Amino acid sequence: MDIAEVVRQTGVPASTLRYYEELGLIAPLARKGLRRQYADTTIEKISFILLAQSAGFKLAEIEQLLKPNTQGKSELRRELLQEKTKEIAIQIRRLKAIQKSLEHAAVCPAKNHFECPSFQKLMRLALKPSLSA
Repeated sequence: MDIAEVVRQTGVPASTLRYYEELGLIAPLARKGLRRQYADTTIEKISFILLAQSAGFKLAEIEQLLKPNTQGKSELRRELLQEKTKEIAIQIRRLKAIQKSLEHAAVCPAKNHFECPSFQKLMRLALKPSLSA
């Protein structure tokens, strides 16, 4: 299928597909005139790239995930998936703590939010470098 069909099926702009090519995430089979031709499996690979990005993987990490094993086969690297799963779990716990503090701040009877101990706790959390990482 040509690049226009890949764009139509995935919604990913052609410029992004070309960038994925530069990074080695996808590869065209050939060219037909000026248009790149892709295997049908490229759609699946792009779907995985988009899923991985939504899970917080950087493109360099996705490249490692898709890297062929010693036999030359592409297999997802489970240890990288497990590592990201742990990172997401930590992020969820932090976000739940922030959500709880914000919910309290929204209904807090204190005249000034800066006097509220719960709001002060939320602000202290924001100062921790690991919170924004």
